[in-house]
Amino acid sequence: MTRILDVAERLVQHRGFNGFSYADVAAELNVTKASLHYHFAGKAELGEALITRYTRRFVAALAEIQRLDLDARAALEAYAELYAEVLRGRRMCLCGMLAAEYQTLPKQMQDAVIRFFDQNEAWLESVLEQGRSKGTLRFSGSAREAARLVVSALEGAMLTARPYGDVDRFQAAATVLLSSLTDTGAVATHS
Repeated sequence: MTRILDVAERLVQHRGFNGFSYADVAAELNVTKASLHYHFAGKAELGEALITRYTRRFVAALAEIQRLDLDARAALEAYAELYAEVLRGRRMCLCGMLAAEYQTLPKQMQDAVIRFFDQNEAWLESVLEQGRSKGTLRFSGSAREAARLVVSALEGAMLTARPYGDVDRFQAAATVLLSSLTDTGAVATHS
């Protein structure tokens, strides 16, 4: 089952959910489509399992960042690095890819994508609130709004870096974003 999920995840991260079929997975694993149906009744069940597994790994990575007891800025940098690492593997965030296809996904997958983003935003909100309370981060609006900005900006930075095959392009955007949240690195505009 792990091999099925590994292949399907890679295919989704490269082509999108609508860009692959059970036949693609079966061919790569040299098995029959029927054997895939033994593990996952349909593509929707496979997709939901992919999101669940991806979310579990991402949440574990967030817990590891928390365990390191980093200051808020370093925690945000570690968070952005999670995205960069996926991009270095010539992949996209699984849930970012699925968000692009959201309207065509089965309901259980739509719900799972939303849960992924909600969990990320909640974690970021906590980090941002901590940084604001300690005076190491500054931003206008609520921590929830800033968390949504961070997720949206990093997902967007991945999308725009992808056609260039340029992780540095992503890194530059992430650096500017994170700098805009600190007192010392705030983005300044001059006329």
